[in-house]
Amino acid sequence: MSKIIALFNQAGGVAKTTLTMNLGYHLSMRQHRILLVDIDPQASLTSFMGKEPSSLETTIYDALVPKDDEQFVLPIHKNLHSMDLLPSNIELANAEQELIFAELRELRLSQVLEPVRDNYDLILIDCPPSLGILSHISLVAANYVLVPIQCQFKALKGTDSLLKTVARVRKRLNPQLKIAGFIPTMYQASTSLDNRTLESINEQLGEIATIFPPLPRATAVAEAAELGKPLALCSNKHKLTLQLFDQLAHAMEKMS
Repeated sequence: MSKIIALFNQAGGVAKTTLTMNLGYHLSMRQHRILLVDIDPQASLTSFMGKEPSSLETTIYDALVPKDDEQFVLPIHKNLHSMDLLPSNIELANAEQELIFAELRELRLSQVLEPVRDNYDLILIDCPPSLGILSHISLVAANYVLVPIQCQFKALKGTDSLLKTVARVRKRLNPQLKIAGFIPTMYQASTSLDNRTLESINEQLGEIATIFPPLPRATAVAEAAELGKPLALCSNKHKLTLQLFDQLAHAMEKMS
């Protein structure tokens, strides 16, 4: 059965979607079968993967909030840069309200993914930047949570709420959930604030889980997202970032 990794931080702009796409690609290059799940109504991952969210007739929303009891076929888009994608669009925002009174709502994503789990080695979930229901059901479905943290003091302070959320899910619904690690992002080595924040991340979070090497700010990464491609497939490559993506992929495939 596949490992499910939720990339989660309640803050936006921490490179969560960039990590999801590029980590998935580097895992696919290691001969793993990969499914990317976009459970963010902003649908950035869907766009990054070259799909226009507004033109999609069916998305993960239709699976989470089915309209009838008929068997629903997941709208998985196959072989996008050697990965499969379960896409999203703005309709998913409705699910936050519609799932409030739903029966066994905490298990909805687990139930959606269960029929296809054996088709993949790893499933990566791109969570929304919030502590709402969509993030909650993602953590319930996951085996691991991978946490990107922007190298800013405010972002570091926000991890308290994140860790409390993970602890509640682990205690009540998913005792097997583990923190795979923390990834400092948007790091600029020439900035003293970034360096102080990176030091604090290592000091405060290092005892909880692995702190991976920081991902630097790189124009090439933003350009790759604009092109709808993983960085490794673009002509303007950032070698250090590619090495870090590959190192992270190696760590994820070794998790037991």
